[in-house]
Amino acid sequence: MKWPLILSIIFLFSCSEKERNESTAEELSDAKWIDLTYDFSDKTIYWPTANGFKLDTSFNGITPAGFYYSAYNYCAAEHGGTHLDAPVHFAKGKWAADEIPLENLTGEAVVIDVSDKALKDPDYLINVNDIEIWEKTNGNLPDKVILFFRTGYGAFYPDAKKYLGSDERGPDAVAKLHFPAIHPDAADWLVKNRKIKAVGLDVASVDYGQSKDFRTHQILYEQNIPGFENVANLDKLPIKGAFIIALPMKIKGGSGAPLRIVAITSS
Repeated sequence: MKWPLILSIIFLFSCSEKERNESTAEELSDAKWIDLTYDFSDKTIYWPTANGFKLDTSFNGITPAGFYYSAYNYCAAEHGGTHLDAPVHFAKGKWAADEIPLENLTGEAVVIDVSDKALKDPDYLINVNDIEIWEKTNGNLPDKVILFFRTGYGAFYPDAKKYLGSDERGPDAVAKLHFPAIHPDAADWLVKNRKIKAVGLDVASVDYGQSKDFRTHQILYEQNIPGFENVANLDKLPIKGAFIIALPMKIKGGSGAPLRIVAITSS
């Protein structure tokens, strides 16, 4: 989708209200919406030490008044399924989930596909060379872009053993995790040489499964660059030109939150 077309959908302020409404409706009718969010259920993948998703039935059935009614209570950790990592998760004093400006959660997307390497090596670390190879063909990453890395591991979700490298639970399971993510050197290069809004992956963390110090988290989040983890359907996005809307649950002071993330493309 061409960037001017995206802008016309979101920012049609230069024309009259009637013209704006008609033009926006026309653009949206031609656009394709892609859901980048996994649903939440007892199959949702969480970090081995986090509480999983639980849904309890408050009421489901016919009321004494004769009409149908359903209501549920749910409980879950902040970090699980498709979710936001707020910068405060690993950087004291940086944005919490409710403090991230909306303009940092929306914008043009770029997808760098490293699946050919990552699927061969569950401990693969996405590096500066992967970014530079993409830029040789597509030009430098645009300023204020939302950057996604596609590892191909979305094909394994929600099979925790294939997706995380282990389906065990508890503190001892963390050492058995194997999945690819971003090398700290690549994170450092991005914050020093490019101006990205956010970063997302189709794996459980911006640091790879065997990380001990979570340096990629620290580097990105210190710069108030939030992370989107367990992103679905990255294989359906074009390598550039889609527009992203990533809206987390607005948890006051939250270090993260469940995330509903969608993309708009032209086809």
